[in-house]
Amino acid sequence: MSAAPHPVAIITGAEQGIGAGLTASFRRGGYAVVATSRSIPASDDSDVLTVQGDITDAETSRRVVEQALERFGRIDSLINNAGVYIGKPFTDYTSDDYAAITAVNLAGFFNITQQAIGPMVTQGAGHIVNISTSLVDHADSTRPSALASLTKGGLVAVTRSLAVEYASRGVRVNAVSLGVIRTPMHDPASYEGMGALHPLGRVGEISDVVDGILYLERASFVTGEVLHIDGGQSAGH
Repeated sequence: MSAAPHPVAIITGAEQGIGAGLTASFRRGGYAVVATSRSIPASDDSDVLTVQGDITDAETSRRVVEQALERFGRIDSLINNAGVYIGKPFTDYTSDDYAAITAVNLAGFFNITQQAIGPMVTQGAGHIVNISTSLVDHADSTRPSALASLTKGGLVAVTRSLAVEYASRGVRVNAVSLGVIRTPMHDPASYEGMGALHPLGRVGEISDVVDGILYLERASFVTGEVLHIDGGQSAGH
């Protein structure tokens, strides 16, 4: 084990999109990063440790935390970015849809967070950020998404629960609730229509999400907060 010269962040779903943007921004901010996803390639940056694995498997989470501690000696932040979105009319969902979305959004969160929170408590400090969707508290009949709301709504609830449970031990827990963000998971041709879902009239950029999460990182008096990064979607139409 070598002690990290700077704070250490674990980022799940780090291979592309928001996760890749977070990895780059945390590094620019002076963090060492442990980046994990199913097929993430090795990094030539000595302060970026990549760990391949399926976050739905508890063994992956154990390896991520174990290797983070072995390489850097501590864990300061965990960004639960890995997630699955499946939008369908409720009765069109299949048992496979349910299994897939709960495995990543709930079991994946549970596995890695349970592993990472122990070292944070031992240190007396740490920060966890969970990524949700504004559809949880602002449902839209044109975008049926009950399973996304079921799982991401669970993350909002557990954010508050863990924030209170661990506040006295120095661990903060926050969430960000997102609108539509321009990432590889969306068809670029759909952005104009999806932009109209937000009062600001556009989709969000990865940099918008990164800025919000970095704010929460710095905001030492903020815990149990759900920060909406959604172009005003949660406020109304």
